[in-house]
This record gives sequence, structure tokens and C-alpha cells, in this order.
Amino acid sequence: MWLFTFATLLPTALLIAAAIFGGAWVAIALLTITVFTWMVDKLTPSAADPGAEFPSGDTLSATLALLHLPMLTLAVWAIGGGSGLGIIERLGLLISYGLFFGQVGHPNAHELIHRPNRWLRRLGKMVYATLLIGHHTSAHPLVHHVHVATERDPSSAPRGQGFWRFAPQCWLGGFRAGLDAENKRYANRSQLAHPYLHYTLIALITLGCAGLMGLGPLLALLAVAGYAQIQIMLADYVQHYGLRREVLENGRIEPVGPQHSWNTPHRYSSAMMLNAPRHSDHHLNPTRPYPGLRLDHQMPLLPFALPTMAVIALWPRLWRRIMDPRLDALTQQ
Repeated sequence: MWLFTFATLLPTALLIAAAIFGGAWVAIALLTITVFTWMVDKLTPSAADPGAEFPSGDTLSATLALLHLPMLTLAVWAIGGGSGLGIIERLGLLISYGLFFGQVGHPNAHELIHRPNRWLRRLGKMVYATLLIGHHTSAHPLVHHVHVATERDPSSAPRGQGFWRFAPQCWLGGFRAGLDAENKRYANRSQLAHPYLHYTLIALITLGCAGLMGLGPLLALLAVAGYAQIQIMLADYVQHYGLRREVLENGRIEPVGPQHSWNTPHRYSSAMMLNAPRHSDHHLNPTRPYPGLRLDHQMPLLPFALPTMAVIALWPRLWRRIMDPRLDALTQQ
């Protein structure tokens, strides 16, 4: 667990220091979560043996989730409040915190909502709801995991669709599909227990608290949450682009297999993202703790680490130039 702990808590500590002290700390935090991560991926071996990893990481996940609210509050104050920081420092913090919440906070919340312990699931829900995307807590397990790599999944981009066309479909489609799924589950139960009511209340409380701090902090919250949401949707886009489950002779969709998610073997960025890039195994074994997720030769591999691929996805023509030939190669195997 040492690598998971170091890769997640190092940017956590640096971002806290950056928000409090500003100056060079902002640059150090931003460079750590971007350039440093890229360099360590290049210099370290890929895909450590999962059998050598500790079989559970709930303590680290809970710690990161408990740090989420203090960090979000600190970010909102430093970026939009009376922190005394300059415009460049505030912009650097906006980018850094948005990346952190999208690339560390999101994989951690994603891990938590799959845990059998209800308190851990509630921590994951809190993270998503305070980032104003609480519906992901429902849409991910009830829609994405059921319909992944089909047209019925808003989070599975078809071949040829650029990210900027995909993003509105992913957000709105996920919201509606998750709501439909939860309405069926709660048709004969108290509507006060409806998850979407909880997501809305938590989001309103979060917005209200930021608003009490002033207009600047409220705008900072919207900006940080929006940037983090882009990172969340980029992860879905990159990890499932162009992959489709086949229709069998009996008209049913084939079961989910290792070939229906893109993966990366890069060790350090994978540790920072709690093994989210080992995505095929997660879909095959949704309740398997992140330290135990595995890679094998049947799983499609991306040419670069997941954070790098997310940057490339922002440029649709470049993305298609890199990824479409890889899709062609998969269909020829």
C-alpha cells in the first residue's frame, strides 16, 4: 500500500500548502500532479504484481474522503475568497484542485460507492454530491455497469464521437438514466429516501455554504466542481471509447468481457488513481478492492497513461488519429 499512499497523499499535502501559503507551493502542487506523475510513469516499471499488493485499502480511501470537505472548503476560499493570492496563483489552484478532485477524488469516490459497507458508500456519495455530480453515485452502478459498451450507456462513447460532443450526453444522459433506475427501485418506498433527493440537498447545502462566504467563493466552487466533472467524464470517455459488445444470435448482448474497456499499465499514475486504469478487471469484478485489480494480455491497452490520454481527448482530431487505428487492430484480432 505504500505506493498508493504516497501517490495520493503527496498531492493532498501539497495542495493544502498551496492554498494556505500560495507562491511557489502552487507551482509545486500543479507540477507534481502533472509533470512529476508523467516522469515517474516513464522511469518506473509498469504493472506491479497485484499479488504483492495489500488486499484491502479501505483506510486510505476513507482518509481521502474525510479530507475532501476540508480541501474543498480550502480551495473555494483560496481561489475565490479573501486569501490575498494573486490571479495567477488562484488560476493555478483552480487547475490543480480540479485535476485532483477529478483524478484522485473521483477514483476514490468511485471505489467507495462499490464497497459493501454502507458508511463507505455514503462517503463516496458525499464526495460526488459536493462536486455537484451526485447522480453519478446512482448512474455508475445501475446504468454504466449494466449497459457498458452499448448504446444504452451514456458513458460509453461510440467510435468517431469527440469528447466535446460526448460530454453533454454523458452528464444529462447519466442523470436521466440514473433517475429512471432509482425511480423503479423506490416506486413502493418512501420518497424521502430517494437518492436523488439526497444528492440535491447536499448540493444545495454545499452551494449555500459557499454563497455565505461570498460571491467569489460561490463562483470558485462552480468552477472547481465543473473542472472536476470534466475530468470525471474524460475518464469514462477514454476508458470506453469505441468499444462495443456484440449482439448474439439470440438477440441478446454478449456479457461484459475484458475486451470492453481500455486499460493502462503505468504504475505511478495508476496508484494515484487507485488502480482505476485497470478498468477491465473492475468491470469484471466490481466489488474487488482496488489494490487487487489485475491486467492481462486480453485487455486493450492505451498507448499512454490515463491522464495523458485525457489531455489528448480534448483534441478530437488528434484523438481519432491515435485511437481509431487501435480499434481497427482490435477488430482484426
